[in-house]
Amino acid sequence: MDYKNRIVSDHKILLGKPVIKGTRISVELILKKLSQGASMEELSEMYPHITQEDLLAVRTY
Repeated sequence: MDYKNRIVSDHKILLGKPVIKGTRISVELILKKLSQGASMEELSEMYPHITQEDLLAVRTY
């Protein structure tokens, strides 16, 4: 998986933090949720507008 198609960094969005493309959901937030024990399925339920591919890209990043 090439995360570069799904993870972007723009100084106009969240001060340049890496986010899932087309959202304001940061890589940092998703990784924090995963470290707190959230599963990929739970993240999909919390954020229904992001895909499994987006979540895999975050993990790859």
